[in-house]
Amino acid sequence: MTDSKKNKKSGRPWRDNIEAVTMAIIMAVFLKYFIIEAYKIPTGSMQPTLMGATFDDSGKGIFDRILVDKLSYHFRDPVRWEIVVFKYPLDRSKNFIKRICGMPDEELKIENGDLFARKDESEPYRVLRRPRPIQREILKRLDMECNWRVQPGSKGWTVDGSELVAEGPGAAVFPRTSPYVKDLHHDGYPGTMVSKLRRTARSSGEHRVGDLRIDGEVEARAECTAVLFQFKEGTRHYEMTIPGPAAPDDARPSIHVSDGSQSSPIEERTEFAEHPYRLRAGKNVDFGAQNLNDLLQLEVDGEVLVRMEIPAASDQRANITVRLEGGGAEFEDLQAYRDIYYTSDRAAVSSWKIGPEHYFMLGDNTQDSADSREW
Repeated sequence: MTDSKKNKKSGRPWRDNIEAVTMAIIMAVFLKYFIIEAYKIPTGSMQPTLMGATFDDSGKGIFDRILVDKLSYHFRDPVRWEIVVFKYPLDRSKNFIKRICGMPDEELKIENGDLFARKDESEPYRVLRRPRPIQREILKRLDMECNWRVQPGSKGWTVDGSELVAEGPGAAVFPRTSPYVKDLHHDGYPGTMVSKLRRTARSSGEHRVGDLRIDGEVEARAECTAVLFQFKEGTRHYEMTIPGPAAPDDARPSIHVSDGSQSSPIEERTEFAEHPYRLRAGKNVDFGAQNLNDLLQLEVDGEVLVRMEIPAASDQRANITVRLEGGGAEFEDLQAYRDIYYTSDRAAVSSWKIGPEHYFMLGDNTQDSADSREW
């Protein structure tokens, strides 16, 4: 073999490496600009869904990193409640990340913490409800530690964080530290993080929140006739009942609504589950009870047993009571949540007309988010 052939053969690996590196760079650039791109969350406007928290002046904190799909919207339109990255309308050099809440050619309104929409003035506003997975994702966990007030006369009731043991009938009210739930800026964060968060929210605890949920596991004792979850919202009372082991065989879960208002009370009524159901003595079941976006709902083991739509309430003073009748029960993983309380405090108006091919963006951290309310 001649020297020239040897040199030509030995040089091929270098050429192969250069070609491989070049192709990798081309593919990386193509992916970044047309398919997918990595982003670092820079601010706290979507917290606690996406973290961009600064703990102190040193810049230390938690900054989530995400991969953004750039391809899908070439084949379909955006969908309400999706989280999107877009160019800031007032400075195209900046990328913002928010949640789509308003759609093209509709009117959007913020009232009592909820979002309402309609196509035009000829239609009434309708409350916007999120799909179940998204609703669970954005619910804000409330602090349960030492925050239950056991009612007088309750037999052998003890509460330790998320565990409640009741030897007999009685009741406990949440929260203990206030007569109603407020939109505190640290709601939804793990307890270990709350003390580290910088207080950047312009408002905290200024609004009463009526949209609440409670869930966990319950094991009823044989003598228990009913497990009740009572939501108070202003003058209204929503009572959700799961029959206990000692209830009649044909007992059905129910939701009962009453109103103590003298001026404009809502109609008193009761909705029952389609089929009889009782808790079994000594058996753990998952439960969920909620008043969210003008919809009352009672669940057992992930199945919705009964629900009821209600008119919007202007009085948002709310709390939750857990009550037992007939006998005791044990609760584990007991957790209360509140919904996002959207505000329009920083905007000149509380309703907006959205133009064609435009979307209304809101941050999940509504108290500390620059979004479509101000643009």
